[in-house]
Amino acid sequence: MAKNNLSQSEIDAFKARLCAVAERRFAEGGVDSVSMRQLAAELGCSPMTPYRYFSDKDEILAAVRAAAFDRFAKALESAAAGVTDPRDRARASGRAYLDFAFSQPDAYRLMFDMSQPGDDRYPELARAGERARRTMSAGLEALTATGQIYGDPQVLSHVIWAAIHGLVVLRLAGKLPETPDFDTLHAEMMRLLTIGMRTPPDVANKAD
Repeated sequence: MAKNNLSQSEIDAFKARLCAVAERRFAEGGVDSVSMRQLAAELGCSPMTPYRYFSDKDEILAAVRAAAFDRFAKALESAAAGVTDPRDRARASGRAYLDFAFSQPDAYRLMFDMSQPGDDRYPELARAGERARRTMSAGLEALTATGQIYGDPQVLSHVIWAAIHGLVVLRLAGKLPETPDFDTLHAEMMRLLTIGMRTPPDVANKAD
């Protein structure tokens, strides 16, 4: 059936199915396991059908990544909603981060896959990525505004993100030891980061 004979709900449903298959195939075999022909075969449609909705597999994966970033940001936003204390809000967002990464590992891996084209080629992906970054820095902005930590919230959010992401990826790759376990390593990492953020710059400079 031609695209222009479908209702918007039918179009959206097909695109959602296509993206779900692409995400699973990526998780199973990486980028090389995601081709327009392979996706069409699994969906039981003509090899040309996916091209009615996406120009190529990179555009499909960009749509999958955008949806994952939106789910990720929503999870953090929902966890922080209604929590008034900045520290409690930051803890809730941090726990939501880990819950998302470990409950949706395929989506998490694809979000940060380095083989994908730059976000600037795909406006929806760029928007979703920026939403996630804003969500990550929101709690730190509140903590710096109230004088509970020191530093540029944008810089701090990237530092913390890099640390958490590194630990998460190590766990997903099975590279962490059984002892100390993930929770112990995560708690110690956050303890050290928190000490640094609570140290005024002039005090830190004197220590150097």
